[in-house]
Amino acid sequence: VWPESASFHDQGFGPIPQRWKGRCDKDNGAPFPCNRKLIGAKYFYEGFVNRYGRRKYVVDTARDYNGHGTHTLSTAGGNFVPGASVFGMFNGTARGGAPKARVSAYKVCWPACQDADILKAFDHAIDDGVDIISISMSGAKSNYYDSAIAIGAFSAVRHGITVVGAGGNGGPTPGTVENTAPWIITVGASTIDRAITADVHLQNGVRLKGKSLWKGVSDGRMYPLVRGEDARTHSASLVNASVCEPGSLDPNKVKGKILVCLDGRVLPMLKGETAARAGAVGMIICNHPTSAGVDLHHHVLHTVHLNYTNALAIYAYMNTTKNPMGLITSTKVEHGVKPAPVVAYFSSRGPNKNTPEILKPDIIAPGADIMAAFTEAQSPSMLPSDVRRTKYAFMSGTSMACPTAAGVVALLKAIHPHWSPAAMRSALMTTGTPFTYGAGLIRPNLAADPGLVYDLSLRDYEMFLCAIGYNQTIMKTFTDNYTCPLVKPNILNFNYPSITVPALFAGSSVTVSRVLKNVGSPGTYVAQIHQPLGVLVSVKPNILQFTKIGEERKFELTLTLAGNATSTPHDVYTFGDLIWSDGRHKVRSPITIRATAASNNIPKQLSLGTIINL
Repeated sequence: VWPESASFHDQGFGPIPQRWKGRCDKDNGAPFPCNRKLIGAKYFYEGFVNRYGRRKYVVDTARDYNGHGTHTLSTAGGNFVPGASVFGMFNGTARGGAPKARVSAYKVCWPACQDADILKAFDHAIDDGVDIISISMSGAKSNYYDSAIAIGAFSAVRHGITVVGAGGNGGPTPGTVENTAPWIITVGASTIDRAITADVHLQNGVRLKGKSLWKGVSDGRMYPLVRGEDARTHSASLVNASVCEPGSLDPNKVKGKILVCLDGRVLPMLKGETAARAGAVGMIICNHPTSAGVDLHHHVLHTVHLNYTNALAIYAYMNTTKNPMGLITSTKVEHGVKPAPVVAYFSSRGPNKNTPEILKPDIIAPGADIMAAFTEAQSPSMLPSDVRRTKYAFMSGTSMACPTAAGVVALLKAIHPHWSPAAMRSALMTTGTPFTYGAGLIRPNLAADPGLVYDLSLRDYEMFLCAIGYNQTIMKTFTDNYTCPLVKPNILNFNYPSITVPALFAGSSVTVSRVLKNVGSPGTYVAQIHQPLGVLVSVKPNILQFTKIGEERKFELTLTLAGNATSTPHDVYTFGDLIWSDGRHKVRSPITIRATAASNNIPKQLSLGTIINL
């Protein structure tokens, strides 16, 4: 964390609660500047040093020299900061999801993150007395017992701490979602309805819009356009020059021109540095057919990033024009952009490869082009040659979406201090805007009053581990002195807020059960079903009566896949939902069914029958 950031000022904060047991480690031997807002800062590197040795960048401080930790921590719990800006642009008031929350930082990455350090950080956070853990890191593990995050999070949940984790940036490829343990609230990323753009004006009158983040003002002049491959050195390949790799461009062919580079192979900021060193007055990054999306970066020269459609237009113009000319307009901010929100292209998708019966991600939250506090130790371009510094910067990723959701959990914790971590997740999921992925977009106001929740106890999580086949030895990784029942629990009955059947055979039925707990006023809830395509769904009972807070009611859902083994396509997912409503609340559970023609199509993975900033 960068403790001097205004996002962590403690104006208006009273004394640190006596229950807090944390501390602020030394800052390279000097006192770390914590206060009544930033009440903890620790670092852990023993695991890293044991594996890689003591490198020069392993320092005795929790201070953030990268920017990621400061950005995520301020997104979750940054205080109100009027006049925040990025290089003097986008002036406004910055604030995190829970601006009145106290925060603590735990540094474990150097930059690699070792299991021993992660587990030690979890242990310290638990002992310190955090209420919420926001972990903007992930790692693909095929088993929960191999994941330090899953193990540490289980221990935290045992102590009543809600853990929120980033779902990963492997999208849009299916099955890439990470941090999939059911005791973690897994967060995907969405876009927002704000865009930061600039236009490319071609001399033929065509205007092409793209993303751009540049402080300078356009001089309104047309400049020659040159493609990277047409400006290559004698020793550079066409491919290397087309993506503007360092060392591939001839300055004599670039100077005074706008350089056109293909996306990929090289980080966008390196393309910009290469273009600037070659004397370009601007740069246009063009997506190709396999490019996933358009990104916003802190470039060192005037740059615009175009999608594939607009990239085709500029290449068509350059291919048919002897002396192509163009200009890049000044950066502007657009509000009310449609469609929005949508799932960010980079956000990892389900299904859950570890446990396909559990829908992941659980929820999505804004994670694209998020402005938050940043370190002053380096430029947001991450280039050593870039001497610019800014107190706030834009970043994208599920790392940004995760603390957004964690901030909402902190608000829920303030309203409902006795809710379990499972109740927190249920409130977020069952009130989310219906969406293609997970339970939908987070809606904080509705989550504060969900009406009903799907709750889970420690025993439920232990039964889950039994249901996925963990033996007594593996169980000890998570919990002590628990013996699985002789009859293996049915994982489909795990009381999760979503309902997922990863293998429903043609012409067959499956019945799953759930328990709802009343956390609101007395009421009568009636079931509404939107059936997945080709699936018949019935609920029994279809009316639930609640007379007091804490009262629980059980129901069963029967799902039948129509058709037969020859007529039903296999390995096809179909979606619906179940809504319990009393006229005021709508408690929505996504239903996900994988239609399967025959039993031999069961996937191999199927197992039937604080805020703390790391």
